[in-house]
Amino acid sequence: MTTPAESLRSLARTRASLDGAEVTYWWSGSVYSWAPDEPYERLFGFEGVNVARLVHEAEDGPGSYRLLSREAAFYLDPVTGDILESWRDLPVVHIWNDPANQKWRPFPVPATDLGAQVCFSLEIPLAYPSPLPVAQYPLHSAGDTYKALELFQFFAHREDLAGPAPGVPATMSWSRMSPWVPWMARGQRPGGLTYHCRGRKLDAYTEVPERTRAYIADHHPEFARAPETWSEPNETSWTYFRRLSPPA
Repeated sequence: MTTPAESLRSLARTRASLDGAEVTYWWSGSVYSWAPDEPYERLFGFEGVNVARLVHEAEDGPGSYRLLSREAAFYLDPVTGDILESWRDLPVVHIWNDPANQKWRPFPVPATDLGAQVCFSLEIPLAYPSPLPVAQYPLHSAGDTYKALELFQFFAHREDLAGPAPGVPATMSWSRMSPWVPWMARGQRPGGLTYHCRGRKLDAYTEVPERTRAYIADHHPEFARAPETWSEPNETSWTYFRRLSPPA
């Protein structure tokens, strides 16, 4: 992994598979609230699934990839682990991001040598105009600028990366600091949410827990497969909420 192209190729094999095969990641964790002068609180359990495939488009240049994916994630009762339909008398809006695509061009992917393992780190600060302006969504928007911090780590064995397989087994961690999600109806109240999760690349989608596969099949069965073609823009919790609740 001495060049940006080699570094990205190793990440691509860890995150997905160079042969274009569908790859499923599954993760679970917790969602905590934080606010000035308030104790931290574990509000939700959290579970998610991403199904992705890699493709290459010549127009993107050599050593480039497009990751085509859909991502579903669910807020869980913090005690029972059940998928929530309501919280404090508010309807829960789960995460249905279709698409959740990325374009990758060669870059020096941050990697840490952990001996038998390699850790690829992606630290992504976000700040852009919110799809939910306060003037239109005073109860559901934390501000006119969406600001969040997404922190990913992908772990693969060095021996696997040295082999010829198009994709390698991997585990991952993900943390996010974000505003209150829109359906919580907390307006501009100070504070927000911290997500803390860990997961792995599965051998097949059928390894996703049965309860979760059934929920996806009942609500949005297309999330069991990766997209076939590139599309944009990406869906987020904020744009999905706007689609469900257009401004008056």
